[in-house]
Amino acid sequence: MGPWSRVRVAKCQMLVTSFFVLLLGLLLAAVAALARFGAHFAVLRRVSPEGSPYEALHRWAFFTGISLAGLLALGAVLSAAAAVREARRLMAGGFLCFALAFCVLAQVAFWRLRSPTQVEDAALDTYDLAYDRALRSPPGVWRQELQAIQDTFLCCGKSSPSGLLGGAEAAPCLGAKGVSQDCLQGIRSLLRTHGQVVSILASVGLASMVYAMLLSSFLWFAICSGRSLDRRGTYALSPRARGRQTREPSLFRRSEEGPASALHQLDDLGPGGRLGSPRLLQDH
Repeated sequence: MGPWSRVRVAKCQMLVTSFFVLLLGLLLAAVAALARFGAHFAVLRRVSPEGSPYEALHRWAFFTGISLAGLLALGAVLSAAAAVREARRLMAGGFLCFALAFCVLAQVAFWRLRSPTQVEDAALDTYDLAYDRALRSPPGVWRQELQAIQDTFLCCGKSSPSGLLGGAEAAPCLGAKGVSQDCLQGIRSLLRTHGQVVSILASVGLASMVYAMLLSSFLWFAICSGRSLDRRGTYALSPRARGRQTREPSLFRRSEEGPASALHQLDDLGPGGRLGSPRLLQDH
């Protein structure tokens, strides 16, 4: 496989990888939007106090997801355009976006491994606070907020120490749509599913960033090498430019060779040549 064949294969792989990275960025943006505006997360955010851990994590997750999706989309567009146009600056910009996205994804993966239940604990604390306020306060806003949480998660109250839903803990469940599980289990199940999706996307994103950075590095060096060699007329990156060498016109070359070289060429032509007549030599 020649140099151009390897570069062409790498360019095709970069286009496919850029499309995949763009889809990954759209998925991350969708997950971030769901975490911000989804009914299950929004109903908990309404009852969380100002400056609570859940609110801070909720805001951090949204902005991190949107920023990461923007980096992935920008890197995919720059790399695809660089592969088509053979532009080293665009390729360098795509590599930088992939490197930044890799750092963010590595931080997210490390956080998931180190604190896998941080978001879950913050959400459960928020529900416990809303539940306690609804029980201790007269019927009003807190009862309505608690009822909204139970209707959204299709749950009822929370488990008592004996594991039963009864007594004072069953009172706020009037009118709930489902009593098959307590709300702590419903919230925990939803957040674990959401966390698993985030972990899968982060793992796939890390592998994709490593592959994209390798491809972009190879293509950047190939573009730079092809351009430097093309100036010397030996190799070009593009097949259209490959084999093209800057040649001077024949008349210009002959004029630079001088009259002595011209006379030598005329002598070599001999009497049978078109320019080799004795009269032409005498006139010259």
